[in-house]
Amino acid sequence: MENARKKDLSSAEMESNAYLAEEDRWDWLTPVSLLVLCTMSVLFIHSAQAYVGGNLWKMQILWCIIGFSLYSAVSILDYHFWMKFAHVFYLLAVLALCMVFFNSAMYGARRWIDFGLFKVQPSEAAKWAAMVLGASILARSRIGDFRDSFKGILKISACFGLPMFLIFLQPDLGSTLVFPPIAFSLLYVARIPTRFFVTTFLVFVVMVGLLGYDVFRYYQYKLENPRPSEAIEAYEDTSLLPLKDYQRKRILTFLAPEVEDPTGVGANWNRIQALIAVATGGISGKGLGGGMQAKLGYLPKAVAHNDFIFAVLAEESGLLGCLLALGAFLFVIFGCLKVAAKASDRFGAMLAVGVSVLLMMHVFINVGMTIGITPITGLPLPFLSYGGSFLVTCFVMLGMVQSVYRHRMEFR
Repeated sequence: MENARKKDLSSAEMESNAYLAEEDRWDWLTPVSLLVLCTMSVLFIHSAQAYVGGNLWKMQILWCIIGFSLYSAVSILDYHFWMKFAHVFYLLAVLALCMVFFNSAMYGARRWIDFGLFKVQPSEAAKWAAMVLGASILARSRIGDFRDSFKGILKISACFGLPMFLIFLQPDLGSTLVFPPIAFSLLYVARIPTRFFVTTFLVFVVMVGLLGYDVFRYYQYKLENPRPSEAIEAYEDTSLLPLKDYQRKRILTFLAPEVEDPTGVGANWNRIQALIAVATGGISGKGLGGGMQAKLGYLPKAVAHNDFIFAVLAEESGLLGCLLALGAFLFVIFGCLKVAAKASDRFGAMLAVGVSVLLMMHVFINVGMTIGITPITGLPLPFLSYGGSFLVTCFVMLGMVQSVYRHRMEFR
């Protein structure tokens, strides 16, 4: 009799635990944070374009609806689905990257595929596809001795190297620089030996030194040649690195604006106007629609609603609005790291860490270029900048992380 009672009690406890587990299958803080960011995005895109009568905020609403729908669908789907078909998505992403070279150039680069009603930027999906395939490769690999580790490193190098090369040719240096941190984060989770990271750090120092020397020589040419066209032609013949002139200009504008753009009307214009917008916002801002930098056209209409949306946000909502946006980003990014710690397998942990690193890079670089601590690269601000390609990709990636959280107890 006593044994039967204990058995019934044990069954009841199991049912109760199962119910609690079902209730705890969703991380609600992330979608709430995304809703806050998307609402701010629509409001400030509308404000940034108000003076030209733009209606891109309506398209942003549509992209947000599509994004949340995909987020929900991907969250329910078992995340191991992406591991099974990772190579297929990777090949499609590489094919899309190749297709951009058959399209006409925009702003001196070929980064988009034009479908008429809208344009798609394949580099955003390529970041996701490379991350998923890289996580899949390392999850299946045996990382132990030097030989196994070396094989894993070679596979990841090939996986990330191909899309990096194609994106660099577009050219899009900003997106190219996002790939290495994602790759290293996956290798770290895979427990690659520490000496690899030490060696890589030394190589990184050498590369930064070469870049610094290259930019310094460019700086010297600019000083010695009063005619810019002659300086550019003379320097490109002896350049050590395959960088475009505008990429060197962006770096030099950040490091020595008095040389590259002493009057502040060229490459340094956006940076100056963004700093003015942030500085004049104060604590509570000028109010929605009250910002003057975008309204009067000082912050160019081509960048106010995308690359420099944070400047519009800072001017109109002030420090409080900036803290709200950055706080929402922190909840999303640290939420991914929390999921990685609770993941049931290495593949799930790598997905969560990779997504957190990707979002962190975009937020740091975009906000940094707005406040003048990083060079201008053209990377969008997740969920705030206008654009469907990156917005939808981010929703899909976070949907995968939510799936890792939902299925964290099923594969232990």
